[in-house]
Order: sequence, then structure tokens, then C-alpha cells
Amino acid sequence: MFEIILAGGWLMVPILLSSIIATAIVIERLVTLREKNVIPPELVNQVLTWADHAELDKAQIQQLAVRSPLGRIVAVGVQNQTLPRDQIKIAIEDEGRHVVHDMERYLPALGTVAHISPLLGLLGTVIGMINVFEAITLHGVGDPTVLADGISQALITTAAGITVAVPSIIAFRYLRSHINEMIVRMEKQAIHLLDVLERRQGHQLGLQTNGATRFDVNNEPTA
Repeated sequence: MFEIILAGGWLMVPILLSSIIATAIVIERLVTLREKNVIPPELVNQVLTWADHAELDKAQIQQLAVRSPLGRIVAVGVQNQTLPRDQIKIAIEDEGRHVVHDMERYLPALGTVAHISPLLGLLGTVIGMINVFEAITLHGVGDPTVLADGISQALITTAAGITVAVPSIIAFRYLRSHINEMIVRMEKQAIHLLDVLERRQGHQLGLQTNGATRFDVNNEPTA
């Protein structure tokens, strides 16, 4: 393997660095974007419990916003739950765009690696062919071993560039799709949570109103 890398010439250095960068980004994003970290399964129930015990105050909302991306979106929805429904959705979608930006951290670098790796390989091919023609000019075509260095450099750098680019493109598209899917799920969960809170608050208000009416009727002085 080391001999193959040496045969590829100096362009193997940036290609190998690109592969290391791409691998590090993919591992970091896969760990960071695990579903339990982005969409904690207990978060919605926790918010409902706080609401039932009248503990959903500003401090709890701030704590919610720093726990996870879903917490950030839910916190914005809860903070704006007194607004009309269309304005709540706009606020949630706006926060969702900020969450997407944070979740896509390092993805531009991964996309850059995916695009430049085959170009580096192509550059190695061009340099290798230049070396081949220089060898032909100096020594002719009688001895194939004279041409071996340039041909091997051309083939090795091309293969290395493609080998780095293909997995990088696959990982980039997968991570982008995975992020978009989770954002849609988070926005739906936030809207559903607000619906549940609204129904519960309406139910509690109805009970309080009915209780007050019965009290007034029962204590109404009779003629």
C-alpha cells in the first residue's frame, strides 16, 4: 500500500488529507445527529408534565432550548403559543431554518471534498501523462519501463481521487436527507405539542367555568 501511495506522487498527499477530513466529518455528524440526541423521545412528555404542574415557566423553556434541536423548536412554539396559528408556524419554521444550519455544520466541507477529490485525481492523470510524453521525448518508446512511472502515477491518482469522492458524495447526500427528514418530524412534533397544550388549557378553562357557574347557581338566593 505504501509503495502504491509513493507511486502516485505528491498529489496523493492532498487526496489522503481529503479522505481523512471526509472520514472525520462523517463520523462526527453521525454521532451528533443520532436520533436520541436530536429528537429525545421523552421531551414531549416532559413538556406536558411541566404544563400539567404549572411549571412551564421561562426558566424551563430556556432549559428546553439548550437540550436538543427539538427542544429549540418546541421552546419557540411554547413561547409564541398565544399568537395566531399561522404566526406560530412561521416562528417554528424560522427557528427550524436555524436548526438546519447548525445540523449541517461541516457538510459544506464534506461536499467540497467530494467535488475536489476527482479533480485532484484528474490533475494527477495530467501530470502523469506529461511525464510519459517527456520520457518518450528523451528515451523513445523502445523501453516500456521508462513510461511506467508516468502511467502508474496517472492511474493511481485517478483511482484514489474517485475512491475518496464516491463515499463522500454518498455520505453528503445521506446526511442532508437525514437532516431534512428530522426537521420535518421536529416541526410536526412541535405543532402537535401545541395542539395538545391548547386542548388541555381549553379543557381546564371549561372545567373552571362550569364549576364557577354551578357555584353561582347553588348560592343564588331564592325568593
